[in-house]
Amino acid sequence: MSDELYDVAIIGAGPAGLQAAIHAARRRVKTIVLGKIEASALYKAHLENYFGVPGKKEGKEILEIGLSQAKNFGAKHLSLDVVKAELSGNTFYIELEDGQKINSLTVIIATGVTRRKGKLKGEKALVGKGVSYCVDCDGFFFRGLPVAVIGNGSAAAHGALTLSKIASDVYLVSPKLDIPEALKNDLKKQKVKLITVKPKEILGEKEVEGLLLENEQTLEVKGVFIEEGAKGALQLATSLGVMLDPENMTYIQVDRTQKTNVPGVFAAGDVCGPPLQVAKAVGEGCIAGLNAAEEANRRRKQNEA
Repeated sequence: MSDELYDVAIIGAGPAGLQAAIHAARRRVKTIVLGKIEASALYKAHLENYFGVPGKKEGKEILEIGLSQAKNFGAKHLSLDVVKAELSGNTFYIELEDGQKINSLTVIIATGVTRRKGKLKGEKALVGKGVSYCVDCDGFFFRGLPVAVIGNGSAAAHGALTLSKIASDVYLVSPKLDIPEALKNDLKKQKVKLITVKPKEILGEKEVEGLLLENEQTLEVKGVFIEEGAKGALQLATSLGVMLDPENMTYIQVDRTQKTNVPGVFAAGDVCGPPLQVAKAVGEGCIAGLNAAEEANRRRKQNEA
């Protein structure tokens, strides 16, 4: 466990997260940004019709400038995915994909939303019947049963490791296997079976009965967990006890100060719902950064009293 205590930990390095970092750091509080700018939806897109920006600008360039600004104001950046976040007392503990642990007085969730290109055949019909998007939430229900985890990032690897202590057999279906070497070694130690073939279809009628791969091999599993990239907003929100919108259970609920229902946890950007626009993300990042800094100062004074 790291002994270093941050005032504001920002999960996500897109427009909302970087703007939050700029404003928090300007308030002279200890600020850290966790995440990869290339994971932002803006990274491979372009920006136009944005106040003060003439013509088109490459998203990558905008993000790199934003990150540089945040660093110039004193924010630290770790280009690593977050795999776990939890609260103990009035301190948040955040675990990164390389095993590092960050302690912080406040957290801003600015991870954006997952934009999956398409669901697997059979996926939609079997959600809640063996298909899950959260190992931490549903893993227990598959005690002693064979399961598969689909994904290419650190979240998928950590999900497979968690399930290795619960399920009878665990397959990590990861065509790109884009995870740190240390995690690969941990997976082998826990006897997680690595599959580098793309999944084709989730089999079953009333419940999951197997996972068909593109090479026509069938994995006989009872559960399929889809964990793509970094931990998404829903998983982080669930682990921290943050409320989602009651209608769709898709976005994080916040008030006008970007506070969630959990003291010390703020959210900004696409995770808070539409319109999914950079202008909105930047504005909410500003508000979240300022209010998180204020809350962190209050907590530090409380701890020193």
